[in-house]
Amino acid sequence: MRYTNFLVLLACGSIGVWPAQAQDALPGPVATALRAAGVPVSNVAVVVQQVGSDRPSLKHQPNTAMNPASTMKLVTTYAALEILGPAYRWKTEAAIDGALSDGLLQGNLVLRGTGDPKLNLEAFWMLLRALRGKGLRDIRGDLMLDRSHFAPVQGEPGRFDGDPFRPYNVLPDALLLNFKSLRFTFAPANGGVRLAVDPRPPALEVINVLKLAEGACPDGRAFRDLIKASFDSAKPRAIFTGQYPASCGEKDLNVALLEPNEYAAGVMRQLWAELGGTWTGGVREGRISPGAQPFHVHESAPLGEIVRDMNKFSNNVMARQIFLAVGAERSGAPADGAKSSAAIKAWLAQSGIAASELVMENGSGLSREERVSAATLTAVLQAAWGSNVMPEFIASMPITAVDGTMRRRLRGEGVSGNAHIKTGLLSDARSMAGYVLDRRGRRYAVVMFVNHPNAGATQPAHDALLRWVYQAGR
Repeated sequence: MRYTNFLVLLACGSIGVWPAQAQDALPGPVATALRAAGVPVSNVAVVVQQVGSDRPSLKHQPNTAMNPASTMKLVTTYAALEILGPAYRWKTEAAIDGALSDGLLQGNLVLRGTGDPKLNLEAFWMLLRALRGKGLRDIRGDLMLDRSHFAPVQGEPGRFDGDPFRPYNVLPDALLLNFKSLRFTFAPANGGVRLAVDPRPPALEVINVLKLAEGACPDGRAFRDLIKASFDSAKPRAIFTGQYPASCGEKDLNVALLEPNEYAAGVMRQLWAELGGTWTGGVREGRISPGAQPFHVHESAPLGEIVRDMNKFSNNVMARQIFLAVGAERSGAPADGAKSSAAIKAWLAQSGIAASELVMENGSGLSREERVSAATLTAVLQAAWGSNVMPEFIASMPITAVDGTMRRRLRGEGVSGNAHIKTGLLSDARSMAGYVLDRRGRRYAVVMFVNHPNAGATQPAHDALLRWVYQAGR
């Protein structure tokens, strides 16, 4: 190619060179997709900025405070990795409040939590197995649960969307066991529908009169409506009276049905009996007394691993637990949302990110109140890239066309596998934030917020922006 021809191509932008000044107008494909969704550009904020650069390549309403939906988890993630450290582990302590002799405890077993976001069934089974391994067999007292590390969270689980039985609506708890969830598993069997529950607390009543049916297998809320699932936490009872399409094969439904103490009691009785132990008491809340003897400490997986579970699949409950852990670390227990929000804003200011518009209610993005600007979130992404916790931070994000919430998007395209993107979706907000490696090997921080009743229809616009960045602005 002759030099003069090269200059012509460069001037036309046909080899994908970014403009010297920040572009304010949205790229054509993005604007077209927004119009198709019925969303005005005034309801959109975008920043694209090369990693390490001090100015954006593309900006549109960068300083407007908007609801970021689940991309707020990136603020929580970076703050937690920096403040707590990627090797941070939550401790769940077991203490003996009474006399233990020859495997018999005449007294109470006390469990004290510090907010472990991943105290699932496997982890709790390991904790109980350790107690059995240390000689505890017969408990002649109560199971006391010490939740004092977190202040009680006010509000109803279903306040956000009117569905209190969805696991993502479970409230934070310093001793949160298995997200307080039951897994109902359905499968066609012998002309009917087999139903299993795990865990299966003894007090839980399950009524299954499902009929096997033909037809397609729906997802989400449509599946619950088809099987006519109804729940009563007061009984407690779960009833399934509808139809189950054979095409569904085996399918799971996770439900947060029981109250925390009732759930802990049911799981404890089931697992303790399976381990060969006996227990005749009840469950109540309390604190470890000065006279109680430490017996065992269970440690969680490290924070660097837990944030992957949180961000890949946008786990709101884990985010809220981590958010409160930051407040407890900086301001002391009991942690609450106000302490955590103040701690993160102060830490951002110390890091040179003013974030005056930032509003954090619970750190998960499952909120109508939370706000941040695209400029602030871009600054977080830029700072995180230069941080020593960058590997854990970026590894926590879904990869386009590979895993997490991005696994089905942009398959077979150039940007496939070349972007780490955290997504967010509420009824009136859709967002994304993360990093894109363009086709010339340059990495960009990318943020896009849409706040509008039609936000749910704007995924094509988000995908168009990712393609545009990957193609180096062409």
